Amino acid sequence: MQVSMYRLYKDMLTSYLRDKSETALYHAQQFSKQMMEQDMSPEETVSLHLSVFQELAEDLPEEVTDSFDLLLEVMIGYGLAYREHQSLRDRQQELESELNVAAQMQRTLLPDKQVDTEEIDFGVISVPAGKMSGDYYHYDEDSVGNFAVAVADVIGKGVPAAMSMSMIKYAMDTLTDKQTEPAGVLESLNRVVERNIDEDMFITMMYGVYYPESHQFHFASAGHEPGFFYRSAADTFESLEAKGLVLGVSPKVRYEERGFRLDPGDFVVFLSDGVTESRVDGEFIERDTVVSMIKERLHLSAQEIVNELFEELEKAQEFQLRDDFTLMILRRKF
Repeated sequence: MQVSMYRLYKDMLTSYLRDKSETALYHAQQFSKQMMEQDMSPEETVSLHLSVFQELAEDLPEEVTDSFDLLLEVMIGYGLAYREHQSLRDRQQELESELNVAAQMQRTLLPDKQVDTEEIDFGVISVPAGKMSGDYYHYDEDSVGNFAVAVADVIGKGVPAAMSMSMIKYAMDTLTDKQTEPAGVLESLNRVVERNIDEDMFITMMYGVYYPESHQFHFASAGHEPGFFYRSAADTFESLEAKGLVLGVSPKVRYEERGFRLDPGDFVVFLSDGVTESRVDGEFIERDTVVSMIKERLHLSAQEIVNELFEELEKAQEFQLRDDFTLMILRRKF
């Protein structure tokens, strides 16, 4: 222990025992800051106090000295626990910083450009349940006007999920430049995923393309939550289901591709299981409930529909999402 610290504490304690002044107590508070700067442990502080006190007060009762011995042992245990707590807190702050960086990286991977075409009404919302999200979405228009959409769910969280999303994004950017058929895109993407992710991770995805020249919409699924197809003329909803294994399990997988015509007012809905696994009154909502909520809002734009559904379901869950929430609508205007 530094001699200067000993003398400073001795002067401070002497002043307080003599005057009992508020000034001495203020100096004590300032001294504690110096203790922190010197990285003094609690047991060192108790030992300092005892040493100074023994010098100032002669013939201390044996009970007083013994009580300080007990206090010193208590402070040794406290000091060890405190330093461990500080170490854990520093590590937690470090991890929090890493998660913030990963979360920011995720946001940069998601498209944010406005979809402004005469024929397409498009809306999407994606909200993570925590800081990091396992959901990924994609939309893009190619040079001839074909409009691709996708929703994926990475089974895994945190930084590994963010890195997987990065891989998906750049793989899709490359693949969709060469081919537009949904089944072919998923087959190529599956080979990339299988080679590059851990065995305990896999990815579900639904991928679709709207061809405005023929007004056809084609889609394929890699084990993903089925979407919906709304037929405006009949005012009916159909489930979008296609056979296909999740991405990353096997390198050789064939995906079923299905298609249908989009007439004016028709639209498709892509979603993650965070939508259908929303809990209301402790129970998962039914897919029919999602359909009913959409039907109540057919007069709204696609973006307004997805926004209002999220707000209603978030409120029903007391603003505590239990899973990542992604909802997308693509509607033909005319």
